[in-house]
Amino acid sequence: MIVAVHTKNHVILSMNYSAFSYLIFLNFTAMKIVVTAATINEWMPASKIIGNRPDIQFHKSGVGMLATAVSLTKLIFEEKPDLIIQVGIAGTFDQELLLGKVVSVSNETIGDIGVMEGGRWKDIFEMGLEQDDNYPYKNRLLPNEWLTKFNLLKLDEVNAITINEISTDEEHIHQLIKTYSPTIESMEGAALHYVCREMNIPFLQVRSISNYVGERDKTEWQIKLAIDNLNEVILKLIEELHKTV
Repeated sequence: MIVAVHTKNHVILSMNYSAFSYLIFLNFTAMKIVVTAATINEWMPASKIIGNRPDIQFHKSGVGMLATAVSLTKLIFEEKPDLIIQVGIAGTFDQELLLGKVVSVSNETIGDIGVMEGGRWKDIFEMGLEQDDNYPYKNRLLPNEWLTKFNLLKLDEVNAITINEISTDEEHIHQLIKTYSPTIESMEGAALHYVCREMNIPFLQVRSISNYVGERDKTEWQIKLAIDNLNEVILKLIEELHKTV
Protein backbone atom coordinates (compact mmCIF):
# COMPACT_ATOMS: atom_id res chain seq x y z
CA MET A 1 0.00 0.00 0.00
CA ILE A 2 1.24 3.53 -0.80
CA VAL A 3 0.06 6.32 1.50
CA ALA A 4 0.43 9.95 0.43
CA VAL A 5 1.35 12.43 3.17
CA HIS A 6 1.12 16.07 2.13
CA THR A 7 3.25 18.84 3.61
CA LYS A 8 3.77 22.35 2.34
CA ASN A 9 5.04 22.10 -1.26
CA HIS A 10 5.90 18.43 -0.81
CA VAL A 11 4.28 15.03 -1.06
CA ILE A 12 5.80 12.06 0.72
CA LEU A 13 4.88 8.46 -0.05
CA SER A 14 5.18 5.68 2.48
CA MET A 15 5.07 1.96 1.73
CA ASN A 16 5.98 -1.46 3.03
CA TYR A 17 9.08 -2.48 1.04
CA SER A 18 9.14 -6.02 2.40
CA ALA A 19 5.62 -6.64 1.11
CA PHE A 20 6.63 -5.50 -2.37
CA SER A 21 9.74 -7.60 -2.21
CA TYR A 22 7.59 -10.66 -1.62
CA LEU A 23 5.11 -9.80 -4.36
CA ILE A 24 7.77 -9.10 -6.97
CA PHE A 25 9.55 -12.38 -6.36
CA LEU A 26 6.40 -14.37 -7.00
CA ASN A 27 6.15 -16.11 -10.37
CA PHE A 28 6.15 -13.08 -12.67
CA THR A 29 4.82 -12.65 -16.17
CA ALA A 30 6.85 -13.51 -19.25
CA MET A 31 6.37 -9.90 -20.41
CA LYS A 32 9.80 -8.35 -20.90
CA ILE A 33 10.00 -4.95 -19.20
CA VAL A 34 12.84 -2.45 -19.34
CA VAL A 35 13.07 0.30 -16.73
CA THR A 36 15.34 3.01 -18.08
CA ALA A 37 16.67 6.30 -16.75
CA ALA A 38 19.41 8.78 -17.56
CA THR A 39 21.34 7.71 -14.44
CA ILE A 40 21.37 4.57 -12.32
CA ASN A 41 20.57 6.55 -9.16
CA GLU A 42 17.07 7.18 -10.44
CA TRP A 43 16.09 3.48 -10.36
CA MET A 44 18.68 1.95 -8.02
CA PRO A 45 16.45 1.52 -4.92
CA ALA A 46 13.86 -0.46 -6.89
CA SER A 47 16.47 -2.53 -8.69
CA LYS A 48 18.01 -3.64 -5.38
CA ILE A 49 14.64 -4.99 -4.26
CA ILE A 50 13.77 -6.68 -7.54
CA GLY A 51 17.24 -8.11 -8.10
CA ASN A 52 18.32 -10.00 -11.22
CA ARG A 53 15.37 -11.25 -13.23
CA PRO A 54 15.21 -12.25 -16.91
CA ASP A 55 11.89 -10.43 -17.39
CA ILE A 56 12.82 -7.08 -15.80
CA GLN A 57 15.89 -5.18 -16.99
CA PHE A 58 17.25 -1.93 -15.58
CA HIS A 59 18.95 0.27 -18.17
CA LYS A 60 20.98 3.48 -18.06
CA SER A 61 20.42 5.58 -21.18
CA GLY A 62 22.81 8.43 -20.45
CA VAL A 63 21.96 12.11 -20.09
CA GLY A 64 20.25 14.09 -22.84
CA MET A 65 18.27 13.35 -25.98
CA LEU A 66 21.16 12.16 -28.16
CA ALA A 67 22.52 9.57 -25.73
CA THR A 68 19.01 8.39 -24.90
CA ALA A 69 17.91 8.01 -28.52
CA VAL A 70 21.00 5.97 -29.43
CA SER A 71 20.95 3.74 -26.36
CA LEU A 72 17.20 3.05 -26.61
CA THR A 73 17.49 2.17 -30.28
CA LYS A 74 20.28 -0.31 -29.52
CA LEU A 75 18.29 -1.69 -26.61
CA ILE A 76 15.21 -2.32 -28.74
CA PHE A 77 17.18 -4.14 -31.43
CA GLU A 78 19.14 -6.25 -28.95
CA GLU A 79 16.58 -6.99 -26.22
CA LYS A 80 13.20 -6.66 -28.03
CA PRO A 81 11.30 -5.49 -24.93
CA ASP A 82 7.52 -5.62 -24.63
CA LEU A 83 7.40 -2.40 -22.60
CA ILE A 84 9.88 0.39 -21.86
CA ILE A 85 9.28 2.45 -18.72
CA GLN A 86 11.38 5.59 -18.60
CA VAL A 87 11.70 6.97 -15.09
CA GLY A 88 13.47 10.00 -13.69
CA ILE A 89 13.26 13.27 -11.85
CA ALA A 90 11.99 16.44 -13.49
CA GLY A 91 11.48 20.13 -12.93
CA THR A 92 8.01 21.64 -13.05
CA PHE A 93 6.73 24.93 -14.41
CA ASP A 94 3.65 24.62 -12.17
CA GLN A 95 4.28 26.29 -8.82
CA GLU A 96 1.20 24.56 -7.41
CA LEU A 97 2.58 21.07 -8.08
CA LEU A 98 4.00 19.50 -4.93
CA LEU A 99 7.66 18.54 -4.88
CA GLY A 100 7.93 14.77 -4.72
CA LYS A 101 4.76 14.20 -6.73
CA VAL A 102 4.99 11.43 -9.32
CA VAL A 103 3.29 11.94 -12.69
CA SER A 104 3.03 10.25 -16.07
CA VAL A 105 3.64 12.04 -19.37
CA SER A 106 0.97 12.11 -22.05
CA ASN A 107 2.55 14.38 -24.68
CA GLU A 108 6.17 15.31 -25.29
CA THR A 109 7.75 17.99 -27.41
CA ILE A 110 11.30 19.06 -28.22
CA GLY A 111 11.91 22.60 -27.06
CA ASP A 112 15.38 23.47 -28.32
CA ILE A 113 15.45 22.76 -32.05
CA GLY A 114 14.75 26.03 -33.82
CA VAL A 115 15.76 29.68 -33.80
CA MET A 116 15.23 32.77 -31.64
CA GLU A 117 14.20 35.42 -34.16
CA GLY A 118 13.05 38.93 -33.41
CA GLY A 119 12.79 38.08 -29.73
CA ARG A 120 10.45 35.14 -30.44
CA TRP A 121 11.15 31.41 -30.41
CA LYS A 122 10.38 29.53 -33.63
CA ASP A 123 10.66 25.75 -33.70
CA ILE A 124 11.06 23.44 -36.68
CA PHE A 125 7.32 23.48 -37.37
CA GLU A 126 7.09 27.27 -37.58
CA MET A 127 10.26 27.31 -39.67
CA GLY A 128 8.68 24.89 -42.14
CA LEU A 129 11.37 22.27 -41.59
CA GLU A 130 8.89 19.68 -40.29
CA GLN A 131 5.20 18.97 -40.91
CA ASP A 132 2.75 19.03 -38.01
CA ASP A 133 1.62 15.43 -38.51
CA ASN A 134 4.70 13.87 -40.06
CA TYR A 135 5.11 10.66 -38.05
CA PRO A 136 6.12 10.23 -35.26
CA TYR A 137 4.65 13.69 -34.64
CA LYS A 138 0.94 14.26 -34.20
CA ASN A 139 -0.21 17.86 -34.17
CA ARG A 140 3.41 18.87 -33.46
CA LEU A 141 3.53 16.62 -30.38
CA LEU A 142 4.88 13.19 -29.50
CA PRO A 143 1.92 11.58 -27.71
CA ASN A 144 1.90 8.31 -25.81
CA GLU A 145 -0.94 6.30 -27.30
CA TRP A 146 -0.22 3.41 -24.87
CA LEU A 147 -0.82 5.58 -21.82
CA THR A 148 -4.40 4.40 -21.28
CA LYS A 149 -3.25 0.79 -21.19
CA PHE A 150 -0.16 1.15 -19.03
CA ASN A 151 -0.90 4.03 -16.63
CA LEU A 152 -2.22 1.41 -14.22
CA LEU A 153 -1.67 3.56 -11.13
CA LYS A 154 -3.78 6.37 -12.58
CA LEU A 155 -0.96 8.86 -12.12
CA ASP A 156 -1.79 12.42 -13.12
CA GLU A 157 -1.05 12.83 -16.82
CA VAL A 158 0.88 15.93 -17.86
CA ASN A 159 2.46 17.49 -20.93
CA ALA A 160 6.25 17.66 -20.96
CA ILE A 161 9.00 19.44 -22.81
CA THR A 162 12.50 18.08 -23.41
CA ILE A 163 15.56 20.28 -23.80
CA ASN A 164 19.28 19.56 -23.50
CA GLU A 165 19.80 22.03 -20.69
CA ILE A 166 18.18 22.91 -17.38
CA SER A 167 16.15 26.08 -17.90
CA THR A 168 17.24 28.98 -15.69
CA ASP A 169 16.82 32.12 -17.84
CA GLU A 170 13.52 33.84 -17.07
CA GLU A 171 12.91 35.04 -20.64
CA HIS A 172 13.65 31.60 -22.06
CA ILE A 173 11.30 29.98 -19.54
CA HIS A 174 8.59 32.46 -20.52
CA GLN A 175 9.06 31.57 -24.20
CA LEU A 176 8.77 27.84 -23.45
CA ILE A 177 5.59 28.29 -21.43
CA LYS A 178 4.05 30.59 -24.04
CA THR A 179 4.86 28.25 -26.93
CA TYR A 180 4.25 24.80 -25.44
CA SER A 181 2.33 25.14 -22.13
CA PRO A 182 4.34 22.33 -20.52
CA THR A 183 3.89 21.12 -16.95
CA ILE A 184 7.31 19.50 -16.57
CA GLU A 185 10.76 19.58 -18.15
CA SER A 186 13.33 16.83 -18.63
CA MET A 187 16.38 16.15 -20.80
CA GLU A 188 15.39 12.71 -22.17
CA GLY A 189 11.61 12.30 -22.41
CA ALA A 190 11.10 13.26 -26.04
CA ALA A 191 13.79 10.79 -27.12
CA LEU A 192 11.79 7.98 -25.52
CA HIS A 193 8.56 9.05 -27.22
CA TYR A 194 10.24 9.58 -30.60
CA VAL A 195 12.12 6.27 -30.69
CA CYS A 196 9.30 4.12 -29.31
CA ARG A 197 6.69 5.64 -31.61
CA GLU A 198 8.97 5.11 -34.62
CA MET A 199 9.66 1.49 -33.63
CA ASN A 200 6.16 0.68 -32.37
CA ILE A 201 7.29 -0.26 -28.87
CA PRO A 202 4.86 0.32 -25.97
CA PHE A 203 6.25 2.80 -23.46
CA LEU A 204 5.49 4.80 -20.37
CA GLN A 205 7.25 7.86 -18.99
CA VAL A 206 7.06 8.37 -15.23
CA ARG A 207 8.60 11.43 -13.58
CA SER A 208 8.95 12.64 -10.00
CA ILE A 209 9.11 16.38 -9.34
CA SER A 210 12.40 17.43 -7.77
CA ASN A 211 12.35 21.20 -8.32
CA TYR A 212 10.60 24.20 -9.76
CA VAL A 213 11.96 25.28 -13.14
CA GLY A 214 14.12 28.38 -12.74
CA GLU A 215 15.06 27.68 -9.11
CA ARG A 216 18.82 28.19 -9.01
CA ASP A 217 19.32 27.42 -5.33
CA LYS A 218 19.77 23.65 -5.39
CA THR A 219 19.35 23.47 -1.62
CA GLU A 220 15.66 24.06 -2.41
CA TRP A 221 15.55 21.03 -4.72
CA GLN A 222 14.13 17.81 -3.27
CA ILE A 223 16.09 15.18 -5.20
CA LYS A 224 16.14 12.50 -2.49
CA LEU A 225 12.41 12.85 -1.86
CA ALA A 226 11.71 12.67 -5.59
CA ILE A 227 13.83 9.54 -6.07
CA ASP A 228 12.34 7.80 -3.02
CA ASN A 229 8.80 8.44 -4.22
CA LEU A 230 9.68 7.50 -7.78
CA ASN A 231 11.04 4.11 -6.75
CA GLU A 232 7.99 3.32 -4.63
CA VAL A 233 5.89 3.95 -7.72
CA ILE A 234 8.17 1.75 -9.86
CA LEU A 235 7.60 -1.17 -7.47
CA LYS A 236 3.85 -0.57 -7.32
CA LEU A 237 3.62 -0.31 -11.11
CA ILE A 238 5.44 -3.61 -11.60
CA GLU A 239 3.08 -5.23 -9.13
CA GLU A 240 0.08 -3.95 -11.10
CA LEU A 241 1.58 -5.16 -14.37
CA HIS A 242 1.93 -8.58 -12.75
CA LYS A 243 -1.78 -8.58 -11.95
CA THR A 244 -2.97 -7.55 -15.39
CA VAL A 245 -0.83 -9.65 -17.73
